[in-house]
Amino acid sequence: MTYNSNPIRARDLGLDLPGLPGAFNAITDVPGLKVGMTTIIENTPRSGRPKPARTGVTAILPRGAEGDLKPVWAGFHRFNGNGEMTGTHWIADGGYFLGPVLLTNTHSVGTAHQAAIRWMLEKYPDAFTGKTPLWLMPVVSETFDGFLNDINGLHVTESDVCAALESATGGQVIEGNSGGGTGMICYEYKGGTGTSSRQLEIDGKMHTVGVLVQANHGIRDWMNVLGAPVGRHLREDRIFLDTGERGSIVVVIATDIPMAPHQLNRLARRGSLGIGRGGTNGGNSSGDIFLAFSTANERPLPQLTAARYQIDMINDDLFDPIYQAAVEATEEAVLNAMVAATDMGGTEFDIALVKSVDLSALIKVVGQYGRLKT
Repeated sequence: MTYNSNPIRARDLGLDLPGLPGAFNAITDVPGLKVGMTTIIENTPRSGRPKPARTGVTAILPRGAEGDLKPVWAGFHRFNGNGEMTGTHWIADGGYFLGPVLLTNTHSVGTAHQAAIRWMLEKYPDAFTGKTPLWLMPVVSETFDGFLNDINGLHVTESDVCAALESATGGQVIEGNSGGGTGMICYEYKGGTGTSSRQLEIDGKMHTVGVLVQANHGIRDWMNVLGAPVGRHLREDRIFLDTGERGSIVVVIATDIPMAPHQLNRLARRGSLGIGRGGTNGGNSSGDIFLAFSTANERPLPQLTAARYQIDMINDDLFDPIYQAAVEATEEAVLNAMVAATDMGGTEFDIALVKSVDLSALIKVVGQYGRLKT
């Protein structure tokens, strides 16, 4: 494996990051939520292929896999639309989705979608025994890893997707070169999977906002860390030069705070501010896509629901700290993806070696701008 299973994270560098994270500082701090991954890293090409396979799948199970199949209320935002997230038309109209969220590479969306349906059919057979067929519309999103991965080789299989789903667990999430983020690039450094969380009290009860990103966006000139223009100082090992942004980012925001779909739409939009803190402008070639969902208001499938039902929701006037939590956690999740990542590429089959960010140089620049803890 070329990812670090126990990596240094952004907070370990002494960065003056705001907010109170959860126990794992991860999306899995949301109670019941689980994450699984399949990581494919092969540094020599498969037979007949021109490039190595470096890709994978990340599976997010909002309620885990145990028990009955139940939906979650959700919202969606498209900041720049050069990308894909399936199921969003229904999220916009119905306000919910059913089943897992999968992140992979651009050319593996179809495989992941088919595998998710097969997995749900096998995992929840009792949901499909009635006379009325139950339709399934999984949420699958992507970013493009074709710079480091033989994306046209279609190396992600249904078995890989099911393995990610079956491996889903709580606790620590492996970041950097892992899962769907395996071959991704961020601000011309090695990027990938990153996560973070925030805890906050609402009406006397502690709640969690958790974020997971697949970071594959930005060019070096734009890169900021806690307001420090790091990209202006760290000029070594650039790969895109004057060609502009080549990637995308997917941000998944999860919470146990009771919210209605219109509120979750607004929460999803705050992901744009989170990635904006890192300096990205949302380039023309970038797919900047945001999903937000709440595990509160647990209920049966709509087909099994009575003619009327009620949901709990937080007063809109209490949302400012929730928005702040989502923005902060998104910013930190991107940093965690970059800090955890390791060098990739540089073989005779690659266009270039994509370096991970130089942590000593990063700390030095951020310190010059007074953004380290004192």
